[in-house]
Amino acid sequence: MREALARNISRFRKDRELTQEALANILGISFQAVSKWETGQTVPDTLLIADIAKALHVSTDKLLGYSAYKDEVTFYETQYKKEGYIWGINPNRNCLKVMELLPPVVALKLLDVGCGEGKDAVFFARCGYEVTAFDISEAGLEKTKRLADKARVPIKTFRANILDYRLSEEYDIIFSSGVLHYLKPELRSEIMENYKSYVKTGGIVAMNVFVEKPFIAPPPENEAHHSYLWKSGQLLNYFHDWYVESFKEYIFDCNSSEILHKHAMNVLFAKNCNE
Repeated sequence: MREALARNISRFRKDRELTQEALANILGISFQAVSKWETGQTVPDTLLIADIAKALHVSTDKLLGYSAYKDEVTFYETQYKKEGYIWGINPNRNCLKVMELLPPVVALKLLDVGCGEGKDAVFFARCGYEVTAFDISEAGLEKTKRLADKARVPIKTFRANILDYRLSEEYDIIFSSGVLHYLKPELRSEIMENYKSYVKTGGIVAMNVFVEKPFIAPPPENEAHHSYLWKSGQLLNYFHDWYVESFKEYIFDCNSSEILHKHAMNVLFAKNCNE
């Protein structure tokens, strides 16, 4: 366990773009202690494990090397390594709704959950939002960075698996498009509550989920072992105590695997009006 813990502290610290000194300051310890952890000379006190995991935005199981959710190479990791942007570079239409509901007339922090190749994250950054974006795909994050560099806008990116990652800082906007079907059903309540608890009062969530319909065939991508369609209206239930700005369901054509197919989707915009 010592070697795994040393490796994970170093890896997750670098993923968060933290220096050893910065992590030490968060934990209220010396940077020499962090250095010794990462080289395996010592291990953290057990009372510090939860604080380290929180600072590094991972679960304690993942920090200790016991994560049940391995970062598998997904269909899209392979696709993102290809030339070009498989989703294009134009923003999702939901981005415009975000701007309508909460325009960046003041500094606003936005988190893009599962940013893919970064087209939406870069659009938000170009419009003046302070954008943080994460994804499980290294190839997708590299494309996000290249797109941001080309647009000459700053974006903070990091690699994370939505099954393990939990928020620990507040945002004005949490945006997620085309990724929440990777949440296992037994984790949805916990993760939705985590997301809700880190949206500032007056802030919004903009989310969509693929929903199951008996008259729509499964998509051609071979992701059945870690993809879980939602039930119609299920996403809305998690925000029963928020003001629902908009909730819609629609069916659309998709050509993501170069095979034309259909998806059913629920789209939610909700505002945190709780003090």
